[in-house]
Amino acid sequence: MDLAPTISTQALTRRFGDLVAVDGIDLNVAPGQFFGFLGPNGAGKSTTIKMLTGLLAPSSGRIKILGLDLNTDPVDVKRQIGVVPEGMALFGRLTGAEFLSFAGRMYGLDRLTAAKRAAELLEFMQLADQPKKLVTDYSHGMQKKLALAAAVIHGPKVLFLDEPFEGVDAIAAGTLKSMLQGMIARGATIFLTSHVLEIVERLCSHVAIIHQGRLVAQGSLEELRMGVEAQTSGAREGTATAGEKLTLEQLFLRIVGGTGHAEQELSWLG
Repeated sequence: MDLAPTISTQALTRRFGDLVAVDGIDLNVAPGQFFGFLGPNGAGKSTTIKMLTGLLAPSSGRIKILGLDLNTDPVDVKRQIGVVPEGMALFGRLTGAEFLSFAGRMYGLDRLTAAKRAAELLEFMQLADQPKKLVTDYSHGMQKKLALAAAVIHGPKVLFLDEPFEGVDAIAAGTLKSMLQGMIARGATIFLTSHVLEIVERLCSHVAIIHQGRLVAQGSLEELRMGVEAQTSGAREGTATAGEKLTLEQLFLRIVGGTGHAEQELSWLG
């Protein structure tokens, strides 16, 4: 028997005046999936994730998270999810421990539990060596790790990540990936947007691709490969050679039609 999707949308749409940023998308993310949500700049990724997390109201359509309607049960949904938004939204005049303790208390943890988990997360994220340092003085990578720590301090069942690896060095990225893979192993569901397709390919079992506000592909990586290869005869630019698997980058470029610009040349670049 198939389990109900952890995240589902029906005809989800968002308009900004005459601009249709998200155009009637139907998403389905199964429990325990590491799900990648991809698209070119301006395709509607951040707008979609803002709607899924209750930060932006849809113009029309329906969102269900963990079987709950986000429109009618927003507080119940938000208690069970974690979010790392694109801008991180940290309080710079607090220390890391103070910020995490505050986040834990806002999610309903008692003071002792919030402080204990904050200390454990700071240690895991390698942020515990300067306890009096203010968040505003953290490096970009340190702030990314702190934002993720705040998003998971309450043990969410669903985690939404908007570009979590942007500007993060290899060591910090390794720490983040270790935590995320551990959450998946324990049954959590993760919804990730990222332009770093190599990371998405390594981490995610399923992906969806949005282009010009519309969902143009959705499924496992193998399903996407089969769909693209069925439309391709022989080896062509942007595809794998015979016997090789298409990479996620090749799939992405084939689906959104991104290879055309590569043929254009700029004569003044030598």
